[in-house]
Amino acid sequence: MLTRLAERYLTLLKKSLLNDLYIENDARIIHLAVTQMSQQPQSPQDIVGAFRNIRQSQIFATLEGNREVGAQMLILEKTQDGRLIENVASRNFTANAHTMIGRQRMNHLHWCLDQITAEGIAGDLIETGVWRGGATIFMRGYLAAHDIADRTVWAADSFEGLPPPTLRQDAPYDFSKDMLPYLAISLEDVQALFERYGLLDAQVRFLKGWFKDTLPGAPIEQLALLRLDGDLYESTMDALNALYHKVAPGGFVVVDDYESFPPCKIAIEEFRQTHGITQELIPIDKYSVYWRKPL
Repeated sequence: MLTRLAERYLTLLKKSLLNDLYIENDARIIHLAVTQMSQQPQSPQDIVGAFRNIRQSQIFATLEGNREVGAQMLILEKTQDGRLIENVASRNFTANAHTMIGRQRMNHLHWCLDQITAEGIAGDLIETGVWRGGATIFMRGYLAAHDIADRTVWAADSFEGLPPPTLRQDAPYDFSKDMLPYLAISLEDVQALFERYGLLDAQVRFLKGWFKDTLPGAPIEQLALLRLDGDLYESTMDALNALYHKVAPGGFVVVDDYESFPPCKIAIEEFRQTHGITQELIPIDKYSVYWRKPL
């Protein structure tokens, strides 16, 4: 009975973090943005009708598919000469979800935690690059649901967005606060979100700052799960250099951005080659992969 209740709680927690409970409202916001950008204002009656039937719209269908894999939804805008251009990604203004990772990656995180628990793999849980904290909130929720008190969830982030690119591998990818301010979520905002879920306590610890400064000296003894979500070559390599040797045998290394951003993929391949890591990279969805440290 308790296991069944725990699973029901975790299923609801995932839906809440992904904003699947109110995904129609995301679609409605996108609908308003599209009509505004198309310079074809709608009457109140038209808006009400569109909102009522939003689940039958193409916008909803696209959003539903993208939510499955954590993809952005690009909005097309018609220019004065009639061309369609990619104007903006819906994440920039549809920021209702508490995580970007999508259903498949969230379900995979759930599966990883089940395996760690069932197999007794020692160590804490960490995500390097947490945005609003959704994945780490789920980690803490999992520990609470299963009454696990001997593991800590670590949330590592600058809480000021990504660093400006300084290495040649990252040169074309400026995701810094000046370019993408919606990625810069403050520590206080992330802690407040943990609090809203009733999951802010001593089993959650925050590492604020650039990874090169915070991770090497972090008081982490062992990790059962290392979840990398730093996008860039520098961020990914800094996290691996500081933490991979702390991953327990059988532990999981999850790479959120492997197929999303070439600098991340380069860092993973270089690190694995340098350290003779031959375990298979297993796809999670079309963007992410994982491997397990050998026993």
